[in-house]
Amino acid sequence: MIAIIDYGAGNIKSLQFALDKFHLESELTTDPQVIRDARSIILPGVGAFKDAMDALSELNLVTVLKQEVNDGKPILGICLGMQLFYEQGFEDGSWEGLGFLKGSVNRITDTVKVPHMGWNTLTAHQESPLLKTIADNPYVYFVHSYAVGGNFEADTLVASAQYGGTIPAIVKKRNIVGMQFHPEKSGTTGIQLLKNYGELI
Repeated sequence: MIAIIDYGAGNIKSLQFALDKFHLESELTTDPQVIRDARSIILPGVGAFKDAMDALSELNLVTVLKQEVNDGKPILGICLGMQLFYEQGFEDGSWEGLGFLKGSVNRITDTVKVPHMGWNTLTAHQESPLLKTIADNPYVYFVHSYAVGGNFEADTLVASAQYGGTIPAIVKKRNIVGMQFHPEKSGTTGIQLLKNYGELI
């Protein structure tokens, strides 16, 4: 069973429906014991960095997530969920993230329209089981105003998109996977990416 953290950060039923398509059992939860018993965790999210961290803190989930990830449990962060994996977020201030990965989350440059909303292509940077059977330069669906940068670990970059610079789109370090876009809204490519993650865990 995959525990999808249900901390009020957007509609996540579509994610659960996507997992159902290839019979990956999941549960929307904020129960620490359910999270501990799960074989994987998905941290979704839309909205503001600070609000999301505050919600996780109020639900007493920050310590649980850190313990499970440090013990090697697979975790997937989607959109804001991926951004929370980093050390710091600079959205209307400076806020501490979960610190699973080095780097910070910064506003996309004003040289392009913000938010970055709509379909954009992925460029692969390394071979990865996450990209199995994925076509070259596939389109996926983004909605975000902030992106990972700031002492970002280059060797974690699986795929990127171009939008006012390089946007880390898929990252992976050991048991930690992040997707800046919404795979559940990215058609057959997104479904395949989720399926590949399911096989990886």
